Amino acid sequence: MKSFDLDERMIEFSIKVIHLTENLPKSNTGIYFSDQLMRSVSSAVLNYSEAQSAESRRDFIHKVKVSLKELRETFAGLRIIERLNNKQSPEDISYLIEENNELISILVKSVKTARKNMNNPQ
Repeated sequence: MKSFDLDERMIEFSIKVIHLTENLPKSNTGIYFSDQLMRSVSSAVLNYSEAQSAESRRDFIHKVKVSLKELRETFAGLRIIERLNNKQSPEDISYLIEENNELISILVKSVKTARKNMNNPQ
């Protein structure tokens, strides 16, 4: 997968999560999770985009790891919303959770590859 494709995939995921947050109830819980999810998902994609212009492999790894932390936060938030049984259809949330998990897996692999390449310069 090209990094541009992953960048686009993360942007699309972010947009879908933001749409989900817009449909959360305007209760204290809905507002809290809406704000938190919007921050974590947008931070994940923005940090990943920043990693594309990293100054070194070490910098790239750091930025991708920050993105990973934010994706993991988003993952937990989505699972909580799913269990709160909001108005969003379960299929939509399940899809987002699955996509979130796949993005985490891709970034974990990216960090492993970057570390391996850092330790084995060619």
